Amino acid sequence: MRSKTQFSINVKLTLLSFFLLFLLLFILRSTISSSPSSPQAQQNPAPIVQNEQNTLPNEDNTPFSDCRASTCTKITPSLAQALVHYATSNITPQQTLKEISVTMRVLETKSPCNFLVFGLGHDSLMWTSLNHGGRTVFLEEADSWIRQIKQKHPRLESYHVTYDTKVRDAEELLLSVSSDEECRAVSDPRFSKCKLALKHLPREVYEEEWDLIMVDAPTGYHDEAPGRMTAIYTAGLIARNRDSGETDVFVHNVDRAVEDKFSKTFLCEGYMREKEGRIGHFTVPSHRARPGRPFCPP
Repeated sequence: MRSKTQFSINVKLTLLSFFLLFLLLFILRSTISSSPSSPQAQQNPAPIVQNEQNTLPNEDNTPFSDCRASTCTKITPSLAQALVHYATSNITPQQTLKEISVTMRVLETKSPCNFLVFGLGHDSLMWTSLNHGGRTVFLEEADSWIRQIKQKHPRLESYHVTYDTKVRDAEELLLSVSSDEECRAVSDPRFSKCKLALKHLPREVYEEEWDLIMVDAPTGYHDEAPGRMTAIYTAGLIARNRDSGETDVFVHNVDRAVEDKFSKTFLCEGYMREKEGRIGHFTVPSHRARPGRPFCPP
């Protein structure tokens, strides 16, 4: 997910405007939902007990008041941090506003949810904030990059992962697995016999059902890079192996040959819902909920 630094004032202002709009809607919804429902309630408001023991833990384990008055509309620490970060940073996310909006529209419907992201970058704080109340996990190939990002944003949940493939071998790899029935069998990736399955990810990845998965890593822009072949395949396998429902899978850089071919093969053109710029959106249903479902729709 790391990219060349982009000094685009227009993009930064647009993202800041989006977060401010999100904040405004959050405040309005909180105010409306907490307003009295009858004249009697307005005349006899419930007393607010100010007691040091009537406190709740904040996200950083610091206490805050148990506010029940309609005027108390405190935003969450994660959203506040995101607003400050993007307002003061010259570094903009790798994806364009239109590309970000594809995932954002799904998050508006599904969040809070479980969101798995292959990659850790300048947009990670944004994804976590847009999925407030849910679980957002990032998988990153560079351990040093994890430490650098964690210094700025220690609340992000990220894990170091490794890959043993190379972009230069992608074409040969695709030919060798296209006719392999093991690569079309639905199972836990840890027990799959397909060479594309990632079997050594953190256990948290396998033990959770993911509502959204974004593949924006590992590095894939030069021949010696790991490429996203195994990440794309594993994302599709995780989606098919869930108990029920469906998973929205997003693949960034589908303008490149490897991402395009592996997405169409293992996430299936029939499951593609949208393509905007360099982002592809697929909706992959559970195959365990309906045994006998073809790997790709006819």
